[in-house]
Amino acid sequence: MPREGWYVVLESTTATEVFLTTAELQEKLVTYLELPDLELPYDLQPLPDAVSQAQHLIDTGCELRLPNGGYVQWYAVRLEKT
Repeated sequence: MPREGWYVVLESTTATEVFLTTAELQEKLVTYLELPDLELPYDLQPLPDAVSQAQHLIDTGCELRLPNGGYVQWYAVRLEKT
C-alpha cells in the first residue's frame, strides 16, 4: 500500500539525503525561511508568514537558495509498504 506525503531532501551542507514527511519538510523550510539574511523569492514575498511560505514552496517548488550560496532541494517520493 503506497504511503504518500514523503520527500527526499538534499542539502548543500550535507552529503546525505534524508526522507522527511510533509510536516517535517515544512518545519525544516520554516527554519530556513526565518533566517535574517535570506533573500525571499518573489512569489513568497506577499505571503504573511514563514509557515505559509513553506507550504507554498512545498506545493510549487523544489529548491530554496540559501544566503551562504547553498541550497535545500526536495522531491516527492512514494514509499511502498513491505
